[in-house]
Amino acid sequence: MNILAVDSNKAALDSLKDMLEKSSAAHSVSYFQDPLAALAKAREEEMDVAFLEVNMPELNGIDLGKYLKELNPYINLIYVSDDTQKAFEALQIHASGFVKKTGDKSAIDDEMDTLRYPEIRKKIKRVFAQTFGNFEFFVDGKPIEFKYTRTKEIIAILINNKGAQTTNGEIIASLWEDDADPEKKISYLSNLRQDLVNTFAKLKLDGIIMKKRGSMAIAKDRIECDLYDWLEKKDDSKYKYLGDYMNQYSWAEFMHAELDELSYGDEDWDED
Repeated sequence: MNILAVDSNKAALDSLKDMLEKSSAAHSVSYFQDPLAALAKAREEEMDVAFLEVNMPELNGIDLGKYLKELNPYINLIYVSDDTQKAFEALQIHASGFVKKTGDKSAIDDEMDTLRYPEIRKKIKRVFAQTFGNFEFFVDGKPIEFKYTRTKEIIAILINNKGAQTTNGEIIASLWEDDADPEKKISYLSNLRQDLVNTFAKLKLDGIIMKKRGSMAIAKDRIECDLYDWLEKKDDSKYKYLGDYMNQYSWAEFMHAELDELSYGDEDWDED
């Protein structure tokens, strides 16, 4: 379980750290005095629980909690503060709990034992990527609709690259193999990227795409994907590779050949 602990007051953060380390809640905990740094961490790695002080400079705990919920709607927000007047605001954003700073580790344990969203919810992913056969991208069981057809193809490229950062140049090379007018294609790619951002924001899918300057990657741990499951589990996977992979995209042929190699090995498929 991944946990964030955020308090701009160092002494208070040290006290919280001491309680978390003594409690059963001591899983993988990241501690931050800077709420903006904590938010950046949550963009890189999915968080299950966040212990937050309400009153912090630059970004208060309530607003930080809202941003964290955009990244993961099932994050458990637990406020650790003496400002109980903010408890109502915490309830309005569906926080999991509220602990006074005068509490002890038993209060932390109680909150961890009664999480609003138990860790089992982490196994339920809203996004499913189908790569065997034709590529399709589902959100809450429905195929996602983009403004541009090629926007979905960008998602397919990122999934095909299995979490690796993919540069704009690599995306352009896959989308337009002829590359007759690179300047025009860079402008078009900007439109596609914006379509992707707008569509994901509307569906509250922040954090699925990890963006850097000039490149993007898929957050593998935030989606379910037949390819990833099969590569990890092979015969134990609930998905079966039957020789078809992202059939509508010519650039997928290289991965297609790799999957054939993994699936069939050196077996001779020539008929006797």
